[in-house]
Amino acid sequence: MRVSQHRLFLAPQARAELEGQLLAEAAAAHPQEACGLILGSGDRIDTLRPAANVHPDPAAHFEIDPRALIGAHRAAREGGPQVLGYYHSHPFGPPAPSATDRAHATGDGRVWAIVGEGTVGWWRDEPDGFVPLSYQWDGR
Repeated sequence: MRVSQHRLFLAPQARAELEGQLLAEAAAAHPQEACGLILGSGDRIDTLRPAANVHPDPAAHFEIDPRALIGAHRAAREGGPQVLGYYHSHPFGPPAPSATDRAHATGDGRVWAIVGEGTVGWWRDEPDGFVPLSYQWDGR
């Protein structure tokens, strides 16, 4: 399996906080899918922003509330953090892109964090499909 050449950088305590937040949101939303935005700059994640899952079938799919997405992009244009990617949970599946995730992917290089089976998988949506994201938690 190919691994993305891009890396993420975070301090160890930031990793624990971010992954803890992702796991808590997934547990709170269960049996529906949790979702939200990954914000930061360059190769550094600064924060996660939860968003409403507005999909008509939130137990099996996710759709980030467009208002949250538009608001985040507007804030980025005004100097705020950039939208680096998205996250969602798989209440009954693994922390890997599903067939639906792959079908809706755009190959735009965004980071996807997927929560499933009590863990978090980190992926990059590259032009030829999702690849596991290499990461360093070193606080660079």
